[in-house]
Amino acid sequence: MTEPRDFDVVVVGAGPAGTAAALRAADLGAKTALVTRDAFGGMAANDGPIPVRTLAHAARLAREARQLSRYGIAVENPRLDYSSLVARAREVVAEARRHSTLLTQINSAGVALFEHAGTASFINAQTIRSEGAPLLRGKKIVLCPGGVSRALTVPGAELAVTPADAFSLTAAPKSMIVIGAGATGVQVASIFNALGSSVVLCQTGLRIIPSEDADVSLEVTTGFREDGIDVRENFGAIEQLEKISGGVRLTVNDGARPTSLDATLVVCAIGWRADAEALNLALPGVETNARGFIEVDDSLRTSAPHVYAAGDVIGRSMLVPPALRDGFIAGNNAAEAERLTVTASVEPIASFTDPEYAKVGLTEEQARGQYDVIVSRASYAETTRPIIDGRTRGFCKIVVDRTTHQFLGCHIVGERAVEVAQMAAIAMTAEMTVDAVARIPLSFPTYANVFGRAALRAVRKLGTNAAVAI
Repeated sequence: MTEPRDFDVVVVGAGPAGTAAALRAADLGAKTALVTRDAFGGMAANDGPIPVRTLAHAARLAREARQLSRYGIAVENPRLDYSSLVARAREVVAEARRHSTLLTQINSAGVALFEHAGTASFINAQTIRSEGAPLLRGKKIVLCPGGVSRALTVPGAELAVTPADAFSLTAAPKSMIVIGAGATGVQVASIFNALGSSVVLCQTGLRIIPSEDADVSLEVTTGFREDGIDVRENFGAIEQLEKISGGVRLTVNDGARPTSLDATLVVCAIGWRADAEALNLALPGVETNARGFIEVDDSLRTSAPHVYAAGDVIGRSMLVPPALRDGFIAGNNAAEAERLTVTASVEPIASFTDPEYAKVGLTEEQARGQYDVIVSRASYAETTRPIIDGRTRGFCKIVVDRTTHQFLGCHIVGERAVEVAQMAAIAMTAEMTVDAVARIPLSFPTYANVFGRAALRAVRKLGTNAAVAI
């Protein structure tokens, strides 16, 4: 067997968490290797937010084209060339890669990068083997392999595709059933509905996007139904999938009797699991929890003292910003710098659906269970910029601590909600009071004004004074 190459830190996975971990370790002077199964950037760059956001932009353009006549612009009916759209998504991924400062920093920091190396696994407690890379032995190992879509466990489950598969199609399907209405499922449903597919969105629970504020779920559901998506809550138990002429038949039992739905394509979006099965975690003594995610302490150290983990594989907030933060912490600690720990922080969460939705902090229900709160709300329909743009569906809702006047949560549904939520994230991170936010002279007319209006109304409810926010 070839002798392994020795490093201070070996990082597995080059998504946001792995990239941040490798860069931090190298910046601290550790001899660092970064090995990844596929291309640098991981799922986030190659199959996740970047290409999906490109498709969401196309959906937005298609939606905007449908209201051109309202503004006196006459055009022929636009037609979707889905293969060209997929090609554009690939172009965006390639361009983002070319301009990636992270890749430049990785190279300039002296990290030994091994791309397209295949699946990594431990062959002993400190050595990683990948088919397309040399053996890598590390004093410390940081595991950031990411996650993969959960699959159905019913007869015919193989007939359902993953969201990534759906976004890689060569044509938009005539009809689609989306199983699971969490953040990923609603995004799939919204994009393909805008691109012309007939979509049924199925949720076994009481409401879609159940992790969001209840008002957000209701508003998004209403918007989806107005736009033609068939939203079905309390969907029942899926019994089987079977191949039929032209597509797939799904059989479901709601407790009364089995019924069936037919579609060109069935997309399974029932969750995410750790992509860790091939790692041979028993060799280094790394333990996982009942859900299959790697267990870590507040410094992101696993049950094996020399192994750390970050990103989707630990099953916490499966988003890019916390992955970057946690990767930095894991790389820092693996390089034996001053110990850092993961602390509670503001994490904006959003989805590029139509209507968009975004949140920062606690839901109203969560906040009421812990604090004496006031809730303030402003609608898009009363805000000038959405009126100008013909995008009056939605609202901004803020939850404030009555005693301290601090923001506890902010929830937005509507056009540019994802962008507006960043204001709330900044205000909360800076520990600004709602009074201070209400005094900010926001540019007019902008979508941010809906956040300013909600802040001003909160100030009035609290009985304090602030300049009028437009």
